[in-house]
Amino acid sequence: MLPVEAISEKILTIRGKKVILASDLAEVYGVAAKALNQAVKRNAARFPSDFAFQLTREEARAATRLRSQFVTLKRGQHFKYLPHAFTEHGAIMAATLLNSPEAIQISVFVVRAFVKMREALISRSELERRLLRIENVLLAHDESIRELYDQIRPLLLPPAEPTRKKIGFVSEPAAKYWKTKIRGMRKQICDGNL
Repeated sequence: MLPVEAISEKILTIRGKKVILASDLAEVYGVAAKALNQAVKRNAARFPSDFAFQLTREEARAATRLRSQFVTLKRGQHFKYLPHAFTEHGAIMAATLLNSPEAIQISVFVVRAFVKMREALISRSELERRLLRIENVLLAHDESIRELYDQIRPLLLPPAEPTRKKIGFVSEPAAKYWKTKIRGMRKQICDGNL
């Protein structure tokens, strides 16, 4: 029996869906890929497009690049038959068609592998959502800090020189005037003229 991790490695994302290719599914169920494909053809009504679909040539080439094994024809490097891809529900339906004890037992592992992939995807999207929220909070804090800095910055600069008039001091020409005026009055007082 294959562990869930080994089955999880065979699950690919094609057309936005998590799928397992027919050759991998046949290997997991312990049957020949030809037998699986024949069972699917005989029971096509059991495999609507959300259960299984046939890959295009471009999808098949991309899928073989994603996999560690390159299974192509040597002569023309083309696919003889385009492979089928099975979703979680299609993989279970295939197990019911094969009707072997191994296929029924392995189908439980296949379901667990799909569930594990779904949970990983959900936890990843939740992590992305949390990171986005943290980023938004940090951006809001950055803006608040920038506003606070703009308000504090003028307070940190040295004060400008005041342009007000000085209070309590007499200018030099006025001091001379009053000095001579006071001397003159003293002299008049001393002379008795006042």
